[in-house]
Amino acid sequence: MSDTLHIIGGGMAGVEAAWAAAGAGVPVVIHEMRPEKGTFAHRTGKLAEMVCSNSFRSDDDENNAVGLLHWEMRAAGSLVMRAADANRVPAGGALAVDREGFSDAVTAAIEAHPLITVERGEITALPEAGHWIIATGPLTSGALAEAIAAETGAEALAFFDAIAPIVHADSIDMTVAWAQSRYDKGETEEERRAYINCPMTREQYEAFIDALLAAEKTEFREGETAQYFDGCLPIEVMAERGRETLRHGPMKPVGLTNPHKPGEKPYAVVQLRQDNALGTLYNMVGFQTKMKYGAQVDVFRMIPGLENARFARLGGIHRNSFINSPRLLDREMRLKSKPHIRFAGQITGVEGYVESAAMGILAGRLAAGEILGRPIAPPPPETATGALLAHITGGADAKTFQPMNVNFGLFPPIEARGGRKGRRERYRAYTDRAKAAFTAWLAENALAAA
Repeated sequence: MSDTLHIIGGGMAGVEAAWAAAGAGVPVVIHEMRPEKGTFAHRTGKLAEMVCSNSFRSDDDENNAVGLLHWEMRAAGSLVMRAADANRVPAGGALAVDREGFSDAVTAAIEAHPLITVERGEITALPEAGHWIIATGPLTSGALAEAIAAETGAEALAFFDAIAPIVHADSIDMTVAWAQSRYDKGETEEERRAYINCPMTREQYEAFIDALLAAEKTEFREGETAQYFDGCLPIEVMAERGRETLRHGPMKPVGLTNPHKPGEKPYAVVQLRQDNALGTLYNMVGFQTKMKYGAQVDVFRMIPGLENARFARLGGIHRNSFINSPRLLDREMRLKSKPHIRFAGQITGVEGYVESAAMGILAGRLAAGEILGRPIAPPPPETATGALLAHITGGADAKTFQPMNVNFGLFPPIEARGGRKGRRERYRAYTDRAKAAFTAWLAENALAAA
């Protein structure tokens, strides 16, 4: 059918694009290569499988750009947010989910939708006609990546992303570790105890850094260049930047009080966040790594409280690909040389589950409007969604383009009135302005099915 929207990729962006378009009455086919063709990081053929963290980060929609993006996605009818809210696990002020329950919920919703069909199999070439969205994410298959590179006249950009280990909760020594969220954040006792903390003395920290730096690492293949995204650096790369880097990053000891040693402040702290609804698995926060498996076990068991840790999954590293969107895409996320093809999600150079999903919603709405003959305007840059869109379609310098999380630095500045504003007051001004603008944009560009 000429009015069918085809989406390549069943990750966060792909399912959101399908959900948005089908919600407007447009037939959709999702082309997902898994499980027929797997990737390094995926383990199943489920849609929206989470391969790295189980966290969607801050859910504070008044003072945080990520939380604001959550708010906008919920307002736009996001499937990802619906599934995340239904499968939430304690994480202080963050939105973290049981990854299995989350993926199951998304898969079930997509498969039950009467206008959405899922076809399994790899797409290896760029389509020459029809309505298409490429939402293959950072693990785009080699054949399709080559086709994209051939069309754009440039090699695909790439960086490396690392996965943090997951520990069985019953193997953590709670006579050493304790449960507490930083600064006791959270509205319930469960939220305020959402993280497990493993303390280190200065001597233990120094020994840990020595072992980390000396550990055997995964080698890169010939011709590969390690261009890491700064928001997801392997811990050994951070340690190489300076011995105190980790202590001021994921191992910072602030906002925590060790009940086992009252009055004694830890020199560093390793945090683990609940990874499933049962509370049987915990993710080592910020501990992405490219150490070899044997080295990981040896080094991580040096952490107080993890001496006998059992690992449900060890860390790993994989290649992520993204296109130079500021050069290649127009304001409606269409490939300039082939405007029947849109790109969405992490392959466009946005970083993170939430950002990828948000770009999927937008691509789905833009495609549906075009198919239905009711084109919609891109969201204003004062919104979180619009700020991300502006960044990847011209706001960033094409010569130095790198993946970016949503942040208030992407928004048009707030005019100061009545003197200089404090940070929280300034952030609240950004979110108030964004919510009003996004609400107006949704009303003006409604695409609900008749």
